[in-house]
Amino acid sequence: MRTAASIVTLASAASAAAVKGFNYGNTFTTGAAKTQTDFENEFTTAANLEGTSGFTSARLYTMVQGGTASDPISAIPAAIKTKTSLLLGLWASGGDASFANELTALKAAIAQYGDSLGGLVDGISVGSEDLYRNSPAGIASKSNVGTEPDTIVRYIQETRDAIAGTALAGAAVGHVDTWTAWANGSNSAVADAADWLGMDAYPYFQDTVANAIGDSKGLFDDALAQTQAAGKPVWITETGHPVSGATVGQSVASVDNAETYWKDVGCPLFGNTNTWWYTLQDAQPDTPSPSFGIVGNVLSTTPLFDLSCDDTTTGGDSSSSSSSAAASSATTATASATGGSGAIQSDSSDSASASAAASSSTCTEESASSSYPTSAVVGGENSGGSPTGLPSSQASLEASSVVAPTFASGTGSYYPGATGTAGAIPVPSNNGTYASGGVSPPAPSSPSSGGSEAGSGSGSGSASTTTSPAIGDAGSLQSNAFSAAFLAVIGAVLAL
Repeated sequence: MRTAASIVTLASAASAAAVKGFNYGNTFTTGAAKTQTDFENEFTTAANLEGTSGFTSARLYTMVQGGTASDPISAIPAAIKTKTSLLLGLWASGGDASFANELTALKAAIAQYGDSLGGLVDGISVGSEDLYRNSPAGIASKSNVGTEPDTIVRYIQETRDAIAGTALAGAAVGHVDTWTAWANGSNSAVADAADWLGMDAYPYFQDTVANAIGDSKGLFDDALAQTQAAGKPVWITETGHPVSGATVGQSVASVDNAETYWKDVGCPLFGNTNTWWYTLQDAQPDTPSPSFGIVGNVLSTTPLFDLSCDDTTTGGDSSSSSSSAAASSATTATASATGGSGAIQSDSSDSASASAAASSSTCTEESASSSYPTSAVVGGENSGGSPTGLPSSQASLEASSVVAPTFASGTGSYYPGATGTAGAIPVPSNNGTYASGGVSPPAPSSPSSGGSEAGSGSGSGSASTTTSPAIGDAGSLQSNAFSAAFLAVIGAVLAL
């Protein structure tokens, strides 16, 4: 149930310009944890991208700093310094102990930064593509261990309890998943419990339907309509088109097509709908395949393609338009996130953003030591989720303590006969949209310390070699693919 504060917060969004930003993982493709300086470099670059009014919001996949058990992520002080607003994220597929670490980090951050943090929070996401990974389609595509709807609902309430009476008391709490998960009625309890729904969608991965670049806008709009049918405010938490990589169905990965997708899908969203694009940079320094970064492996304000939008048909994201759209937080009544300012850091691989890996829920299979999704999508498989690259910050934290759920045949969204522990189901290291890095999750014995949460690019296991976007896991999961997987499961059950 929504609190009075969250209702006021959401109502205020109607009169505030929508925020726009990118997804950020907490590690690089090497597995090294990002520092405050690394995040500052990324945030400053995003705020000063040529051809734009600035992308001044950051979506995080975890509250835990890479290499620690429950210390607050260093992206927070970086955001405060650069005036970057935040969509905070708590990893929710690592089990109760792992989620407890997320809450510990959240409460510690509130205690340490107080109103300085509260004024920058766009919202809080409990989980990322957990429902997709828990579905027959997610399991069939060898995605990470997911979470049941009832567990997400419980975690949402625990998060609300944790922020009650604090500087974040008015923050809107929601959940991020693929559009196919939101279109699945068995997940309605999560939609009912959330203040907002985060949608991950990637037409590039929808190879069961016509998905040439000219079809992408229609596919995205259809996904959005199906998500909006749940009756809650919808935020775009992951979407994008690869600049390089394999052809999936009729969709060709290229710089030209990435630009077309940006202008056809992104421009109408910017300034009108809260949007976190996938992604600023996923080559950190290794380049995943596919790669969704709008800058290369050298962090720079000069993008790979033209990012300007026509003010007459969009929310005004041109270089001459007002930066207020990015500055305002559409989800926090009192938050006003102005674009980060200051000198751009020198281009260097250590400042590259690991954001690409942060939002991929169709990441590669989960490894025994990590509960975070990896950044690579299983090649040739319609995962229906975000790119395989997961945000590095998510993967390592909860991976070691995750236990794969037991799936009883005939139990709705669970895959019949799939049982065992996380050790039997590889956990993608990058849970973000597309794993930007290939960070390995912590060993099972130290679940909370997991250095780089889920690598930001390659992901664990074989995922690093096939980086289909799992971001939001929504992209790959097209409605047809989901239906086919569901029918296959039903057939298996009836055969028993």
